[in-house]
Amino acid sequence: MCVDILLVEDNHDDAELAMRVLRQDNPGVNVLHLTDGAEALNYFFAASGARDARKLPKVIFLDIKLPKLTGPEVLKRLKTDEVTRNVPVVVMTSSGQQRDVNECYELGANSYLVKPIDFKKYKAMLVASSRYWLHYNLTIPH
Repeated sequence: MCVDILLVEDNHDDAELAMRVLRQDNPGVNVLHLTDGAEALNYFFAASGARDARKLPKVIFLDIKLPKLTGPEVLKRLKTDEVTRNVPVVVMTSSGQQRDVNECYELGANSYLVKPIDFKKYKAMLVASSRYWLHYNLTIPH
């Protein structure tokens, strides 16, 4: 199964809303939703540490406040691995605190988005971002 967007979000309502917006704007897009940091790393890395390049999505939307492993911990692991480091990671969170922004960029985030409270603004942000990463951004072939 080819995953286009990997959404790592622990809030069920936020995840459902994001998946609905993404699928409405990109019919046929394959969105996989994972609920915590450990699950995200398990998706990419087998217990042996082996990676499967076929599982690489076009983009990862990553929350930073996750159970088990935080978004920054997931980001650090992904960006230090030879196979996963070139997968674009968009941090999408409610935190606009400068220390969070700085930490994520220092760990290799490709983008940092603060979720607007207003639904129309949230939808516009998510649509614009997903269009960019899915249709315009060129990546290194897997």
